[in-house]
Amino acid sequence: MAEVTIPIAFNRGIARTVTASVDLVRHRQLGSSDLQVSEISLGSWLTYGGGVEREHAAACVAKAFDIGINFIDTANVYARGKAEEFLGEVLADRPRDSYVLATKLFFPMSEADKGLSREQVHKQIEASLARLRTDYVDLYQCHRYDWETPLEETMEALTEVVRSGKARYLGFSEWPPKKIKEALELPGVEKFVSSQPQYSMLWRGPERDVIPLCAANGISQIVWSPLAQGVLTGKYKPGEPPPESSRATSKQMNYFMDSVGDDTLLERVQQLQPIADERGTSMAQLALAWVLREPNVVVTDAPVLDFGQMRSQGDTKTLIPQRTVALVFLFTERERA
Repeated sequence: MAEVTIPIAFNRGIARTVTASVDLVRHRQLGSSDLQVSEISLGSWLTYGGGVEREHAAACVAKAFDIGINFIDTANVYARGKAEEFLGEVLADRPRDSYVLATKLFFPMSEADKGLSREQVHKQIEASLARLRTDYVDLYQCHRYDWETPLEETMEALTEVVRSGKARYLGFSEWPPKKIKEALELPGVEKFVSSQPQYSMLWRGPERDVIPLCAANGISQIVWSPLAQGVLTGKYKPGEPPPESSRATSKQMNYFMDSVGDDTLLERVQQLQPIADERGTSMAQLALAWVLREPNVVVTDAPVLDFGQMRSQGDTKTLIPQRTVALVFLFTERERA
């Protein structure tokens, strides 16, 4: 719980506010499951177990709980299992029903351990549960599609995991629409409740096929990189070097940062600053609000590195009114044309 000031009315252009103690983060239902998850999740790619010192990472997890974040997303491959190990340690003393825990499998853990075969599905869930120090995960996700394993084998193995009580629900990340359809049509297997695509103002591919298909079949979106690797925060300025201590300057976390060198793109992103200023929000809040305008998006997966960033990202109750979302939508439509 936290104390926040919320605008409640306008009188001749003067905002009137009320201060109240509230959870900063709203919750939504995840697909056809019974899981209620926070709109902002705590991601762990490149950060926990690797890029962020343990003490700082533990404090971020504690702050996430303080502001109402209950959804924690990780994967076996993050820091080669160390992210799961870290979360297992810091979550050990918390009631298991106080958070929703998701992990993934697919990418290599060794030369032999990779993919979505029956053997790997069962082997990797056992390893993840051991590292996470729990009897089950709430959501078990296929990190990518495995073209070397028959879909039927993968879905049957995942179904066995769910029906044995080791996972409550299933999800996928970045699957082709055709394979999503085929999985939905298989008889006698558990159905997916979540999809995890990259999605932001700068990356809108899922709108074409994935989001409509999922919306029609009880599958919600858990978005990764809603801030476009931090570009949509506005911290990267055209013609200037990346700021110190930013992800772009980190040897451990500077993956997929090519857009930081695109001055044309960075100049367009800076045009969003007046819209954020008009509402009195940060550009990060603006970017998250734009993603959450989509009804099929339930969660934005936003890793945080400091408390101020977490506070800013987590305050989704007072983000952006519909008018501002419409302005941003028109801006991005113009830039796509």
